[in-house]
Amino acid sequence: MKGKCYIQGMAAISPQHTFDGDLLSQPMAVTQGNMLSCVEPDYRAFIAPNSLRRMTRVLKMGLTASLKCLQESGVAVPGAIVTGTGKGSLQDTERFIKEIRDFEERALNPTPFIQSTYNAVNGLIALQQKCTQYNNTFVHRGFSFEHALLDSMLLLSEGKPDVLAGAFDEITTEHFFIKGRIGHWKKETISNDTLYGHVSPGTISGEGAAFFLLAPEAREQSYAQLGGLQMLYKPSPEKLHTALGQFLKQHGLQAEDIDIVLSGANADSNHLHYYDVLNSYALQTQLPFKHLCGDYETASAFALWMGASILKRQQVPVQWFPMLKEQPRRLKHVLIYNHFFGEQHSFMLLHKVN
Repeated sequence: MKGKCYIQGMAAISPQHTFDGDLLSQPMAVTQGNMLSCVEPDYRAFIAPNSLRRMTRVLKMGLTASLKCLQESGVAVPGAIVTGTGKGSLQDTERFIKEIRDFEERALNPTPFIQSTYNAVNGLIALQQKCTQYNNTFVHRGFSFEHALLDSMLLLSEGKPDVLAGAFDEITTEHFFIKGRIGHWKKETISNDTLYGHVSPGTISGEGAAFFLLAPEAREQSYAQLGGLQMLYKPSPEKLHTALGQFLKQHGLQAEDIDIVLSGANADSNHLHYYDVLNSYALQTQLPFKHLCGDYETASAFALWMGASILKRQQVPVQWFPMLKEQPRRLKHVLIYNHFFGEQHSFMLLHKVN
């Protein structure tokens, strides 16, 4: 793809303390259980109280993360708003369905239905910032955020000056139960800090919202350059191995040039073998991130936030990655590899801004 893409500002709300404070000084938040919930900020600094009381969690998280991202980047009105979500607002969807049953399809409150649509967060951002430009939401399971990024990069290559790209997903008790019935989560109850010591079927659930202000040129406050993106649907291990080699070669890199790999390994024994591709290329510093955010369709957005933060600060938060023995000597190229339950696989490449 022609043109370049730089992350100028970003913000994340996650099960860790990612919204406020310095990344390097924040301790890892530990959850005793298989369902990780976000550490939510004080929304009143970003959303008016009369609007706040009518909004559900994912709407608050998505709007607040996007507004802080714009605030940090110094851009009030982006040239486009593009997001990805796997489930949208589950809380509103569940509430609307329950009211259909309880009121027998009569006298229904329209607010939960309106806010349950996948593009509700995009609409709120556009209304808040008076943005009448391109606005799109992708709902493509494990490719939702990646397709939002791809669309954003295409818009930049076509001349858009700034694009607000992001992702948001939430977990509810009901949805956790439903996904548990089909084996998504571990049967044994664990804490997230011991995740990788429990290799067995299933993993832990998560949620989060992350937004990025993308621009075609580097600026003083740029976090990192998004150098490459590739998606593969249900690849065989052999095809995955070939694709990774071609991906690195396409961007003029070899395996030894990659300083850190942020891996989506989640201790799920059903799909753990896919990450053997990283070992086959002798990619040394592999840091799994799912113990921090849990697993959900757009968890790769958290990984992108983490990778860009590491490159900007030129340091890995060791308290969040206890498997890291020592700081890497160089932090120039970060590779992100993630897949969603063995189906949607993606590579993302980040470069330090010179």
